[in-house]
Amino acid sequence: MENKEPQKKGKIWGGRFSEGTDAFVERFTASISFDKRLYQYDIVGSIAHAKMLAKAGIITEEEKLKIIEGLEDIAKKIANDEFDWSVKLEDIHMNIEAALTEKIGEIGKKLHTARSRNDQVATDIRLYTRDQIDQVSNLITDVQKCLLDLAEKEVDTIIPGFTHLQVAQPITFGHHMMAWFEMLDRDFERFQDCRKRVNLSPLGSAALAGTTFPVDRQYTSDLLGFDSPIPNSLDAVSDRDFIIEIAAVSSLLMTHLSRFSEEIVLWTSAQFNFIELPDEVCTGSSIMPQKKNPDVPELVRGKSGRVIGHLVSLITLMKSQPLAYNKDNQEDKEPLFDLIETIKDCLYAYKKLIPKMKCNKTIMRLSAAQGFATATDLADYLVKKGTPFRDAHEIVGKVVSLAIQEGLDLVEVPLDKLTKFSPLIENDVFSILSLEGSVNARSHFGGTAPNQVLNAVQTARSNLEIR
Repeated sequence: MENKEPQKKGKIWGGRFSEGTDAFVERFTASISFDKRLYQYDIVGSIAHAKMLAKAGIITEEEKLKIIEGLEDIAKKIANDEFDWSVKLEDIHMNIEAALTEKIGEIGKKLHTARSRNDQVATDIRLYTRDQIDQVSNLITDVQKCLLDLAEKEVDTIIPGFTHLQVAQPITFGHHMMAWFEMLDRDFERFQDCRKRVNLSPLGSAALAGTTFPVDRQYTSDLLGFDSPIPNSLDAVSDRDFIIEIAAVSSLLMTHLSRFSEEIVLWTSAQFNFIELPDEVCTGSSIMPQKKNPDVPELVRGKSGRVIGHLVSLITLMKSQPLAYNKDNQEDKEPLFDLIETIKDCLYAYKKLIPKMKCNKTIMRLSAAQGFATATDLADYLVKKGTPFRDAHEIVGKVVSLAIQEGLDLVEVPLDKLTKFSPLIENDVFSILSLEGSVNARSHFGGTAPNQVLNAVQTARSNLEIR
């Protein structure tokens, strides 16, 4: 049963209140259980604020030094798990401020001059999100490097390319890996673009209207590595667009990783058997001893729904809030923290998994040889000899129909039977009907030919080096 006894002590804001907070309300409204992970950003922001207060003559140099020393000591205690968190103090800001005041006395109470928890928490979250974007971006780059190594290694490995999950045309496995690379490259760019809108300083906006003290917002912005202060104090404390944007960018990233996962799950199945994953990234069945399950890509595929769900949650959270800050915004942190940890884990999983993927090259090639994957090459051959494309398309369709009836692949259909469909077909046709001939013929920028894939790998490596 809930303890209903009101809590009357320990509230920094308690001067206006004649009654204590109900115990349930205290627990229900507290955020310290999850926002304590912001401690290092809260302390960094507070140190910058203290330096600004001293620069503006609002506190003395001596007071500034004592505040900074106290905050640094608190940071060490938290890092060493020696700090006592209090639900009664509600959140990260009041826990640290109370500890600072207990440590250095009345001077600690001066730190909150010219700021509010509204601009304080907005600053903390922006510092956290900026840091996480940098970590995620580094992980994306790591996964891309793994893809480049695999693409280069398997540059000549032939695999069927699919549309509608039907064999379409032969491609190289290296080309397929470079498609994954390009998807992640767009993700990297989106995170970097999002970072520009994250990296703005709300500090100094106070509750919503600014402050009567002579604060120097540009100074604290520079100290914290922000690009500039946010121009409008009302917007500065209430804006959570950047969190929604990071959730949207993360959802796209997870959509890509989910697509990778789906292909890996298919490729490791007995029906495809294109690749093998090492035992260390797979699990078995509790009842079927023969099973080797691709649990890592399956979980990544599943976690995409989790991240996309956070995006929907955050949009819904903000959709009907009036300006400025509302307590609703306390609900932004848990989705943000969880989605960041989720995408980092998923990227790390692929960083470990991709270098260990082993291609079953013979099976890949046999699969590419089925399904008449070089039919388009035959049509192109006829067009180059003067046949209109639509006529060539019809001719090849009839050749495929014959091959199906006789159980042959296109390259196995005898020349005398091919010439019955078109007298333009000659013995040289068999070089373009081979799998190697098909992929090598696509030697242009963005094509699947091995030489083009190697060029793409080299260009990509150069681009990663200058990030």
